[in-house]
Amino acid sequence: MSAFATRHIGPRPADLPRLLEAVGAPSVDALVDETVPEGIRLRRPLALPAPSSEAALLRELEGIAADNTLSRAMIGMGYYDVVVPGVIQRKILENPAWYTAYTPYQAEISQGRLEALLNFQTMVADLTGMEVANASLLDEATAAAEGLAMGLRLRGDAAPRRVLVDENTHPQTVAVIQGRMGPVDIDVVVVDVDGTDVDFGLAAAVYVQNPRSDGRVTDLSDVVGRAHAAGCIAVVGTDLMACCLMTPPGEHGADIVVGSAQRFGVPMGYGGPHAAFLATKMQNARAMPGRLIGVTQDATGGYALRMALQTREQHIRREKATSNVCTAQVLLAIMSSMYAVWHGPDGLKAIARQIHQRALDLANGLAAAGYTVKHDAFFDTLAITTTKERAIQGGVADVMEWAWSRARSAGYTLRNIDAVTIGIAVDECTSDADVAAIVEIFKSVHAGADAVAGPTAWPQALQRTSSYLTHPVFASGKSETEMLRYIHSLEAKDYSLVHGMIPLGSCTMKLNATTEMVPVTWPQFGRLHPFVPIADAKGYRRIFDELEAGLCEITGFSAVSLQPNAGSQGELAGMLVIRAYHESRGESHRRVCLIPQSAHGTNPASAVMAGLDVTVVACDVHGNIDLNDLDEKIAENADRLAAVMVTYPSTHGVFEAGIKGLCERVHAAGGQVYMDGANMNAQVGLCRPGDIGADVCHLNLHKTFCIPHGGGGPGMGPIGVAAHLAPFLPGHPVIKTGGAQAIPAISATPWGSASILLISWAYLRLMGPEGLKDASAYAILAANYIAARLGDAFPVLYRAKNGRVAHECILDVRPLKAKVGVEAEDVAKRLMDYGFHAPTLSFPVAGTLMVEPTESEPLAELDRFCDAMLSIREEIAAIERGELPRDNNPLKHAPHTARVATSSTWEHPYSREQAVFPSAHTKANKYWPTVSRVNNVFGDRNLVCTRQLPSPTT
Repeated sequence: MSAFATRHIGPRPADLPRLLEAVGAPSVDALVDETVPEGIRLRRPLALPAPSSEAALLRELEGIAADNTLSRAMIGMGYYDVVVPGVIQRKILENPAWYTAYTPYQAEISQGRLEALLNFQTMVADLTGMEVANASLLDEATAAAEGLAMGLRLRGDAAPRRVLVDENTHPQTVAVIQGRMGPVDIDVVVVDVDGTDVDFGLAAAVYVQNPRSDGRVTDLSDVVGRAHAAGCIAVVGTDLMACCLMTPPGEHGADIVVGSAQRFGVPMGYGGPHAAFLATKMQNARAMPGRLIGVTQDATGGYALRMALQTREQHIRREKATSNVCTAQVLLAIMSSMYAVWHGPDGLKAIARQIHQRALDLANGLAAAGYTVKHDAFFDTLAITTTKERAIQGGVADVMEWAWSRARSAGYTLRNIDAVTIGIAVDECTSDADVAAIVEIFKSVHAGADAVAGPTAWPQALQRTSSYLTHPVFASGKSETEMLRYIHSLEAKDYSLVHGMIPLGSCTMKLNATTEMVPVTWPQFGRLHPFVPIADAKGYRRIFDELEAGLCEITGFSAVSLQPNAGSQGELAGMLVIRAYHESRGESHRRVCLIPQSAHGTNPASAVMAGLDVTVVACDVHGNIDLNDLDEKIAENADRLAAVMVTYPSTHGVFEAGIKGLCERVHAAGGQVYMDGANMNAQVGLCRPGDIGADVCHLNLHKTFCIPHGGGGPGMGPIGVAAHLAPFLPGHPVIKTGGAQAIPAISATPWGSASILLISWAYLRLMGPEGLKDASAYAILAANYIAARLGDAFPVLYRAKNGRVAHECILDVRPLKAKVGVEAEDVAKRLMDYGFHAPTLSFPVAGTLMVEPTESEPLAELDRFCDAMLSIREEIAAIERGELPRDNNPLKHAPHTARVATSSTWEHPYSREQAVFPSAHTKANKYWPTVSRVNNVFGDRNLVCTRQLPSPTT
């Protein structure tokens, strides 16, 4: 095992005898042999490079970074160079207390993140002129597609199955919209929405950008008015920085507004990750995709925050879900919200004015040099052209191509809009010297040309007059001391891996090593625009090629696409690839997707989004897929079978012995096997999806491959495919990717959230083949240890025939509800008093807790968790014995806050000490939940999703 692997894996060699004694196995290898079916075992080492040391890896990465060529990219298209405030970079982006936290399902220990996300929602709602915004979506292109899908839902089933998209929309956005709408039989018609001949009545929704892709800013009132007159939903893509100066879409009547918050302090990172947003009117809030943070009360009536409207989550609604979005971009949304908190409305307006003024200066300089600025009204992006006659007089056949090349030679990368038009985007980092240099470059190309008319001032209708960011949290002029303390105050309200174990089943909250994280913030990786010429990204291409090769070896597949920027998007990509494969064979009628009851919740939603019909396959009493029911469903749908979606090991935490037989049955019927790779942490080095019989598998890099969860995002969900599916891997309209018969783009950029792929590449290089295999083996060991220690107190719901579990186990709390009124939620909240985040609650089986300890937790922490659970079971036993009442006990009132514990009144039959210091660890190192148990019902009935101004009476 490499030196790094010994630090990644938590248990020490000296701990092995105790661990193995508890599970009843003579060795780790013997335990693995008992757990993983022999018929699927990989009996050779992975063919991967030998492990690197951490110091050597960073030296190697310095050389790789140097292969990226940094120009001043002034391409625009939704991506801009930014200044990341140092206090935000150091205290959030590089701070494990923020990036190792989990999705804030447990609100009582997530109040800091929830407040930062409420700030994000407020920022977006204010700047866009809308009433409510979500927090957040994956990128601008997918947000646009989600916005149009939401518009279709608002219109209802009787609406036309068509959407309109303005022709002056970013090409990546158009491609993603087409890729999302086509599979569900929605026509996408690209038109000039300003044209008088556009019939909005033929469409359910229309999408238009403002500013447009070539920079033009328009008064949207006419387009929106015409759309509304025809009953059409108006979806507008916008730029938050532009909204600081221009009339926001909401004031033009937009129904839904989408975009990216990237230029609010988040590096380009060759494409991501960045937080997208969707804002709308409050009346539409219950139709929104993604997550929504809302204000509620806790058990004491105090102010609290939570994720609102959680019944829309995919694991509950499954195939009836209206979106498959699961992972958001929480960490990046927090960074963007803090950028607004740091600068305040005055600071943002000053930045926006500086950007706009430099764009004006550039436009006037180019006009004086004889170039035509196509639009009078623009914010930061110019479309520059010249006449054919002028080009001939200048003695050059293609003036614009020459100008672009001269700019490249001088260190500037501009956008080739078409053969005669160049786009130039000004950003926060553009200097007066840059403006002067570009003007001189264009003058030298077009020497002696007559000046043409420069741009005029914006019409009054385009100029923003309304205020924004009026809540005191955004007050301008903060000192760094104030900002530092505000960020830290929120950090202190959250639970993350810096505090202790997060034992969530199916989510793999493992070590995100510091060395893996370091290169992400290097400028050679962070400041690269996603659409620079491919020659500028040689370093990135090496990372991609080596990561793809490593993932192919680990999975047994022939090809990998790194484009999907979340696990849910990997699911969708995989199903679309399967559908395209069938269509290429003249079998477009294959539309039935079989999905076991035990599957991850996003699976059915993704299948529906791919235009497939979901048929559920039952599980047997042992939690395994019922192969008899599978045979019946295959027979019923033999001619229409497209695929089966199966999670392996199962969501029930078992390596099902019948997995190869399942694959053979589906293949015999002409279907394909999609494997959900969320549980790959138990497979790497031990077995491979491709060998088992899967045709496609998505990989959650934010689980098995060490990208941090970031409080609910970012994530990455690449897919691996067998050779016959490789031609269908997703393409991209700007940078060529994918196969010869590529499906449309899945995300806005060719390699998704490219910058965080560095983390997974580094993980593979540091662990090496033996370390990766050991990680899987120790994850299985840790899960079986917990099952052994807790199985008598909390029965393990599902095991293999020999009693083994995979890398996670489900603890059954349901019998206690009838006995003493204790539910799984009560145990989850009581664990907070012991200094733990709860396991996965009520998924995949209602009333249970799913525990995944991972390989990274040391034995002492595994024991601390088990001791806490056993202590909680004793508290439950006290209720059973009648020593504590069913409705007034430590579980029912958990979690206990410092405010509750120090209150002058105490009306409980248990002591304050038992409430807040139930273990020796809590007495020495107490983590305090910020609020008491939140009132979910109150929050949904009284939906408030922005920061509210204080009442004048308070």
